[in-house]
Amino acid sequence: MRAAGERASLRPVRGRYRSPVRGRWRLLGRLVQAAGRGDAVSRHELLSVRGHSVAWMFPLLLLAAITMADTTTGAFEIISWTVLVPGVSAAVCGVRTTAVYAVIAVAVYVMADTVWQHRAQTGLPGLFLVALGGAIAVVAAALRVGGEQRMVHMRDIADTTRRTVLRPLPVGFGGLEHAAVYLSADTEARVGGDFYDIQPGPHGTRVLVGDVQGKGLGAVEAAAALLGTFREAAYHEPDLATVAERLEIRMRRHRAHTAALGRSDGDRFATAVLIGFSEDRSDTVEAVVFGHDPPLAVGPAGVRSVTVAGGLPLGMNDLVPGPPVPPVHRVALAADETLLLVTDGVTEARDPEGCFYRHAEEVARAVAADPSGAAPGRLVALVRDGTLRHCRGRLADDTTVFAVRRWGRPPDW
Repeated sequence: MRAAGERASLRPVRGRYRSPVRGRWRLLGRLVQAAGRGDAVSRHELLSVRGHSVAWMFPLLLLAAITMADTTTGAFEIISWTVLVPGVSAAVCGVRTTAVYAVIAVAVYVMADTVWQHRAQTGLPGLFLVALGGAIAVVAAALRVGGEQRMVHMRDIADTTRRTVLRPLPVGFGGLEHAAVYLSADTEARVGGDFYDIQPGPHGTRVLVGDVQGKGLGAVEAAAALLGTFREAAYHEPDLATVAERLEIRMRRHRAHTAALGRSDGDRFATAVLIGFSEDRSDTVEAVVFGHDPPLAVGPAGVRSVTVAGGLPLGMNDLVPGPPVPPVHRVALAADETLLLVTDGVTEARDPEGCFYRHAEEVARAVAADPSGAAPGRLVALVRDGTLRHCRGRLADDTTVFAVRRWGRPPDW
């Protein structure tokens, strides 16, 4: 099952045979599901052949079947069923096509009643029914098309917001090989509170992965505020601790601003992992953990958890005495090891029996079977597919899987 808002397409399961019959039922199920959600884009794709819509064929086939049944059988009066033709058109076709079918339905009914005359006339009541049904179908089609246009417009806005918050990362950005996937738990949303970014600069390349508490536009706003601060501080500040402190201060300022506005969703915090890759230390990285699960170091030799003493989430370090931010730790990282970071959409994914998904164990088995599975792209695909398979596609929270390792190229900023 596919979750909405997915940034990378799911690959088919290898070795599984899909029969043509099952494929047809799956296509019908996807069409019904798209119609139920009002997903106009998915519905139009399913009803297109080589980029051309074939939706007009369904009401035409229905009209032909009704006409043939009425003229060839005398069991019962069926010509009045032409009222269904514009109704079907209203569900899958445009306003003009629906209007054409409404006129055709009336014309066919009149011909059957006055020209063919193979049985007693049905009279004005049937004609009135077909004409009224056609008019209602045209109005319904106009309302449906207008709603779809608004939905597509909102989808474009959501995509623009997503590209602003989660900007596309070039291949080899900052001398790092990276891969990421974002899945939204909201079937209608395309961006949420999870965030990640890479920022190269004169003091090395910094990586930030995190999750804002809560959902909705407030979480997106907080994530955008943190990413904006990260992109500036990670470039200019030579010390990773200063970058971490700037992020903490920004989260507190954001909370104060939303509280001053009187918003009920302003009391937010964010868990995050901040990592620094330095040019002159190729065998280590610096890491700061803000209440987040520590990353996994995945390599041909196996999988290990990066032991880092974490602190409180961003925006909460003023609640306890001590340093304003967690300490910076230097962690050994081999050249062939990949750092794998996930948000709680992965760690809190449950199967129908309530068991949590253990992504570290699945990654360890995969890498043991094939050491090349430690590549960022393969790791992200493995965890993504495993999470969706474990929870049957029903994500309880926004989900981000991010993997990164050195590529052996100098940073390009």
